[in-house]
Amino acid sequence: MRAPVWIYQARAGALFGSRILMLEHIGRKTGARRHAVLEVVAHAEPDSYVVASGFGAKAQWFRNIAANPRVRVYAGSRPPAPATARILDQGEADRTLAEYRGRHPRAYEQLKPVLEETLGTAITDTDTPLPMVELRLEA
Repeated sequence: MRAPVWIYQARAGALFGSRILMLEHIGRKTGARRHAVLEVVAHAEPDSYVVASGFGAKAQWFRNIAANPRVRVYAGSRPPAPATARILDQGEADRTLAEYRGRHPRAYEQLKPVLEETLGTAITDTDTPLPMVELRLEA
């Protein structure tokens, strides 16, 4: 599972396409650099990516960015870019999930049961239990 990390660090992330990125964050207890490879849920603006926490608020990367929102984003073959992580509010998360479902209906239908299993609850059209994070690249 570490292979995607070194691929992104070698700036060969384009191999994964535009729907995947690598997030570098800082461990809230250790202060060590950590990495998570995540699916891009939305990328409507060139300097903004939205990712979802498939394991909910208990995911280590999610807990780390809640403690320290200063991150780096590896996307495609571009050099890593500093960014700020912001947890979306409920309305934003619901809209983002609905837009994703509209753009990728087959992927959503396959992913939904897996997410419901990991989250331990149903994913509905409103009040989604799936936390989402905007990664805003610095200029």
